[in-house]
Amino acid sequence: MYKSYQDRVHFYGRIWMVSALVMMLSIPLIISIVLGTWPEPGPFIRGFIATAIVFWAVTTIEVFTFSPMLGSAGTYLGFTTGNLTNLKVPSALQAMEALEVEAGSEKADVISTIAIASSTIVTTLIIALGAALLLPLTPVLESEVLQPAFDNIIPALFGALGVAFIAKAWKIAIAPIAFMLVLFLAVPGTTDIVGVLVPVGVIISVSVARILYKQEKL
Repeated sequence: MYKSYQDRVHFYGRIWMVSALVMMLSIPLIISIVLGTWPEPGPFIRGFIATAIVFWAVTTIEVFTFSPMLGSAGTYLGFTTGNLTNLKVPSALQAMEALEVEAGSEKADVISTIAIASSTIVTTLIIALGAALLLPLTPVLESEVLQPAFDNIIPALFGALGVAFIAKAWKIAIAPIAFMLVLFLAVPGTTDIVGVLVPVGVIISVSVARILYKQEKL
């Protein structure tokens, strides 16, 4: 029925994403039905709109930004399981980097899917273990000594990835890094909309790469 691998991926990917959405929405719905308690329409609508304005924009941007990196199957799996920026995208990029495959190729698609699936399984196991050990480890996790480490997990993660990729094309990286540094220093509040700024960095990188390519400097 479906001639290619991509056709099958998109067919089953849509089914699983819709199924996951139904399951996620069914949990609060079932709780409300069983307990007979429903949110008041006014506060619910106001809270939904305030949240949706931010997340709809960020999610739409992430689809266009991350999909070329993750491939078809990796995109469906990544967006279904969530936590792309912090975990899924770094895992996929690091796996492709380690195996020296080019993003966008069929090999990269397979490697990305395996990396995202593996990170999802590992994350689930760690969360289950963390839930079981939450009370015994609470004093350690709330320690002032460890707090700076928790505050810098994401910068450390992307810093490590950045070194590898920036070293490959440092001429292209200079412009977006300089732009973001100036922006964050001049307008500190922009750190709260990092997801929206990701495509801005992509556009700057692509523009600079095109200019350098035309000038035969790449």
